[in-house]
Amino acid sequence: MDAASSKQRDGDVPPVLRMHDIRKTFGAVKALRGVSLSAWAGEVHALMGENGAGKSTLMKILSGAYTPDAGGEVLIDGKTMPTGRPEVSKAHGIAVIYQELSLAPNLTVAENVFLGSEPASRGIVDRRRMREATAPILQQLGVSFGPNTIVEDLSLGERQLVEIARALSTNARIIVMDEPTTSLSERETERLFEVIARMKAEGIAVIYISHRMEEIYRLADRCSVLRDGAYIGTLTRDELSAEKLVAMMVGRDLSSFYKKEHKPQETDLDVVLSVKGMSDGRLVKDCSFEVHRGEVLGISGLIGSGRTELARLIYGADAATAGTVWLEGRKVTPRSPRAALAAGIVYLTEDRASLGLFLDMSIADNVNMCVLERDAKATGIRDFRIAAERAANAIRNLAIKAPHARINAGGLSGGNQQKVLLARLLELNPKVIILDEPTRGVDVGAKSEIYRLIDRLAGQGMAVVMISSELPEIIGVADRVLVMREGAIAGEVRAGPGRPLNQEDIMKFSVGTLAPAAPDHQAVEETAT
Repeated sequence: MDAASSKQRDGDVPPVLRMHDIRKTFGAVKALRGVSLSAWAGEVHALMGENGAGKSTLMKILSGAYTPDAGGEVLIDGKTMPTGRPEVSKAHGIAVIYQELSLAPNLTVAENVFLGSEPASRGIVDRRRMREATAPILQQLGVSFGPNTIVEDLSLGERQLVEIARALSTNARIIVMDEPTTSLSERETERLFEVIARMKAEGIAVIYISHRMEEIYRLADRCSVLRDGAYIGTLTRDELSAEKLVAMMVGRDLSSFYKKEHKPQETDLDVVLSVKGMSDGRLVKDCSFEVHRGEVLGISGLIGSGRTELARLIYGADAATAGTVWLEGRKVTPRSPRAALAAGIVYLTEDRASLGLFLDMSIADNVNMCVLERDAKATGIRDFRIAAERAANAIRNLAIKAPHARINAGGLSGGNQQKVLLARLLELNPKVIILDEPTRGVDVGAKSEIYRLIDRLAGQGMAVVMISSELPEIIGVADRVLVMREGAIAGEVRAGPGRPLNQEDIMKFSVGTLAPAAPDHQAVEETAT
């Protein structure tokens, strides 16, 4: 624990922010039930909880977007701040960077930084002053672009830094970051963490909202948890553990979080999917593996190792230069996604918003999208009764949190959107399902439900391939793990008697260091070259 944290615990330094007994009701829904939260200058205070726990509502009260119910108060430096007025929150040094960035892509960086508060001279916007004021902020952030750069020319990570520059331009003392790394690459995430460390050193209080526990372990000085609109508790850095956080967030311990009750049938007769010599001439190199009936095969590796590219070749979304795909002993080698679907192979994309769901269409339309022909009568007219029943069954069987199937998919939480996409694929009765980052952007409770669904599908005899960047997830769900490095399968990690799957073996293959030998059992196997 650092010196600042010690002083906080000893009470020597008062918090820069204190939210006390905050309550908010929307009709009959109690979104916040007397929540309290404090933040000190120069600390990263993580805020965790499932979707619907009240995190966003609490931050909207802090930003002035919402007015809390009577009784609670927000204090800055010990003085009560009026609520329900964004301009007042901004004047008190509060800035919120939402998950969905609010930049104007056709404007320059400087114009975005000062959007809504442009300096003017005699009624004319002074763009030179904007550029001059933006330059030192960008230098402070250590970016490679300048004030005149057009925002649409920047990467997602760079745009995130523009949002931070906008916050710093207002002399923000409290900056809220809502799931800031969801769309960032590993390199961009590292850059963001460096910026957060710099902000912390300069005395800025950062409230960091994330579902990713590894980020919380790395960044947070303290972590507070909300559940069902109520404050559950706060852990200091030295108290953080997955067991404690999961128990606080979902009300149960980690032993029930992952589910692995299925029993794979690992014999030659039970091979469902066989991939031989798959290559694309660039990013994927001579990959071969098998998946058995009722097995969850994990595919791990660092970002850029070729995991998604391999999945897209198997699914026929990208063209292969070599390799074959066999399904239950029959050569299929899909040349298109349509051919893969017809053969019995489905693929859950890692980008559900852009490549998976139709966000402006209903749950029912999304669930039925791939089986429209099946519902058509001899006259070619769609049977809406069957489609409605199918959507209702999906909501019930996959525990999709929605009052009815007519709600647009775009209005659902990330976890429920993922379930809708899974429901669509399962209507095709596939033999193989490839899941690419199935819990990305999903809260802890929904993750547990998706793990249980994967276990259930494997238990029903389906062959499951799961790609994930989260090692605890891979270890908790998969029966064995293939590790990719530089487009090739570098090794295979198996559990053995008295030795479960472990992160160390996976990481050694990921970075090019051979895993230790295991002469008494085949816990770790290096792929033959």
